[in-house]
Amino acid sequence: MEIVNFTPVPALIGGALIGLSAAFLLFARGNIAGISGIAGGIIYPEQSSDINWRVLFVIGLVLGGFIYQWLGMGAGVEQIQAMVSKPMLVLAGLLVGIGTQIGTGCTSGHGICGLARRSPRSLVATLCFMGSALVTVFIVRHLLGISA
Repeated sequence: MEIVNFTPVPALIGGALIGLSAAFLLFARGNIAGISGIAGGIIYPEQSSDINWRVLFVIGLVLGGFIYQWLGMGAGVEQIQAMVSKPMLVLAGLLVGIGTQIGTGCTSGHGICGLARRSPRSLVATLCFMGSALVTVFIVRHLLGISA
């Protein structure tokens, strides 16, 4: 995958749709579009009284990808090949899930919704996410010598 082939128009449209979706969820239901919180409400239903919309939200996320591909909008998009085994991907996903629980939120909840609401806590969380990502890339690429 070549990151140098930046396409600003699709990126702008995608970003606008994410923002509109988050705003719609906030104004229509009063909920923050934090994916980890939504998924956490499904995994731990005793901590949440409204599971139905959460299940529909996650189904919509999955179906959205299939519909995008079915409409042919993903045609010509280079497939990303995983550089690690499937068990490592599962472990990485679990670690991310644990991290979002420890950090009480994820990039969508803090980075998109929280920053839009000018939440100082979300600013700190987003800076921590980005700082951790920078350190991880440095370690993987420069200390371990793994490149994409």
